[in-house]
Amino acid sequence: MTSESSTGKKSVALALPGGGSHGAFTWGVLDALLEDGRLIVEAITATSAGAMNAVAFADGLAEGGPAGAREKLASLWHEVSRMEALFGLFWAPLDRFAQAIGLPPEYMPSHAAVHALTHSLPPDLINPFRLNPLRKLLLDTIDFDRVNRETPVALYLGATNVRTSKLAVFSTPDITADTVLAASCLPPYFPTVEIAGEHYWDGGFLGNPAIFPVVYRDGTRDVIVVQVGAIARPELPRTAAEVMHRMAEIAFNSSMMREMRAIAFVTRLIDAHELDAERHHRMFMHWIGDDDVMAKLDAVSLFHPAWDFLCRLRDQGRAAARAWLAAHFDDIGHRSTLDITGKFL
Repeated sequence: MTSESSTGKKSVALALPGGGSHGAFTWGVLDALLEDGRLIVEAITATSAGAMNAVAFADGLAEGGPAGAREKLASLWHEVSRMEALFGLFWAPLDRFAQAIGLPPEYMPSHAAVHALTHSLPPDLINPFRLNPLRKLLLDTIDFDRVNRETPVALYLGATNVRTSKLAVFSTPDITADTVLAASCLPPYFPTVEIAGEHYWDGGFLGNPAIFPVVYRDGTRDVIVVQVGAIARPELPRTAAEVMHRMAEIAFNSSMMREMRAIAFVTRLIDAHELDAERHHRMFMHWIGDDDVMAKLDAVSLFHPAWDFLCRLRDQGRAAARAWLAAHFDDIGHRSTLDITGKFL
């Protein structure tokens, strides 16, 4: 199926990863794509923070077109920043003192206390009522009925089934606050999310995000992957927090690397005429990210969404998207702009 319409606009699918507060980079990418106006987003596959970006994008688009989507994304992240403000009322004085005496971020009292509690006590003891502050945020911000019935974008949200170790993909018209929470449930910080008798964790364990939902569907062959976690880091991790952060990055990037390897393999078979090109579609893969920016971020910043920090990441995402559009818009529908071998293999 061609990616270009009679209006000159081009259709794409988006793959949006998790990454906690770093998902504000994705917000910036989406904001720039909407502002540019030349792309029609047919489908989004997403997990964790990417899932929150996806439902805000879809809801805003249904409500008010591209301008509405930009406004809804900004509203979502502003509400996320308010959670940081409330959290900081107690911890801010202690953190400022720790910063004044030169402690690194991972030793700030707020981060150290949360890490110690969540990594040593049973989740049901810490949070016996299984409260999740993101639930109210989502219900206050997103009209899920509109997402399911009015948006032109197909959504695929990935979550990990804790019992079976299998990836569950929730899709429109069955997207709810619970499915977004399931896709965003990073243990041990959040309690598992129960849906229809099954319990779920963050989808990033098995797909950050999963690419196959937008590969298997009929529609555009162009997929833009937004990268939040750093693929490459020039420096070796030194502190315990840096080691844990890098372990998580590698683990959450591994599923993406496996899917990219499979896409590259099928593409080689199509090029060698060993697969029927009519039955096996060639995918055009694209990538928007900034490893240099992401490699400078520490693990602590994943969990502290201060508004100025979120806005800085948004602006960096906007810059990355605008640079990609300037260089590669004409390639959409014709060729991949992502060097899968160089980036992932």
